[in-house]
Amino acid sequence: MSRKKKLASIFASFMMAAGVLAGCGGAAGTSGGGEKGETIKIGANLELSGGVASYGQSIKEGIDLALEEINKEGIDGKKLELVAVDNKSEAPEAISGATKLVSQDKVVAIIGAATSGNTKAQIEIAQSNNIPLLTPTGTAADITVKDGKLNDFIFRTCFIDPFQGTVAANFAINDLNVKTAAIFIDSSSDYSKGLAESFKELFTKEGGQIVSEEAYVAKDTDFRAQLTNIKAKNPEFIFIPGYYEEVGLIIKQARELGISVPMMGADGWDSPKLVELAGADALNNTFITNHYSSGDSDPKVQEFVKAFKEKYKDKSPDAFNALGYDSVYFLADAIKRAGSSDPKKIQKALAETDGLELVTGKMKLDKDHNPIKAAVILEYKNGEQTFKTKITP
Repeated sequence: MSRKKKLASIFASFMMAAGVLAGCGGAAGTSGGGEKGETIKIGANLELSGGVASYGQSIKEGIDLALEEINKEGIDGKKLELVAVDNKSEAPEAISGATKLVSQDKVVAIIGAATSGNTKAQIEIAQSNNIPLLTPTGTAADITVKDGKLNDFIFRTCFIDPFQGTVAANFAINDLNVKTAAIFIDSSSDYSKGLAESFKELFTKEGGQIVSEEAYVAKDTDFRAQLTNIKAKNPEFIFIPGYYEEVGLIIKQARELGISVPMMGADGWDSPKLVELAGADALNNTFITNHYSSGDSDPKVQEFVKAFKEKYKDKSPDAFNALGYDSVYFLADAIKRAGSSDPKKIQKALAETDGLELVTGKMKLDKDHNPIKAAVILEYKNGEQTFKTKITP
């Protein structure tokens, strides 16, 4: 789809959503769980198919485990009932999904989407209908704040891109002791550009030199020309803040071209598909910033890993699993403290969260609804993620 047609499609979907929801106001979600009902309906708007389905599927697995645990006792005698929609990894579908969840299913809150773009597509619907929207993994800084104004019904469980970029730059300089770096970004992705910007700012501030900057666009499959340009500049390190679909091929092709230097990205790499695309050997000497590691010795992490493996046949949980799981507990805690399934009261309780212990860290929100929490550095060894270190803000 051309950019022009895609924008037109998104606009048309949004106008349809606005028409459907006109006049709903804050009432759309108040009957979801219903103050008198036996269940409290929450929505999940996730990438269950399409280009980044691995993210949405992992989040859904975490959500389902958390719901099983919480519903053993319920919240003040009520069970959480999940209504899940598949946004197919497309913004127009995310808009349609949010419209359905609010106007038809009467949910009291929405969890999702996985990506920043599909989260942003839902913001106007959530804001105009006073329905809390909680993204587990949407890391773009302007999700919760746009042009200096807080989107007061929008929350996230993850830290934001600028934090990831600075963590990566610090790691490259202080742990890998590199002085020159190349940056290879997805120019069609705000996520990728935001990470690159924060990495470059700190890396150069600390005395590092960016010797090459190259770009690709989502769905590209041949990166040899850009990688050849990067190789000619002889960087000691390459920062690739993209999604696993392209990153896997980039790493594979880089190694085939004889590029052996360390490469690093962020949570967008975190998918089992990355190893399939790149190959285990090619991933050696690569690193990512992430929200959690199953190798962390923290007892809360290990309890989660055990429960997850019991449910999913010994599968080791990734960060998207953990953040999906934490998002349900974040929301359930707010519902419990609110003493109500009224979305406005839930929103207030979410905003007041301070010190909630979750798998991915202690949850405290800043004034922009962004969690203040630790990050981890993971290293790939023979196709497996290994815990390297934890970085506190």
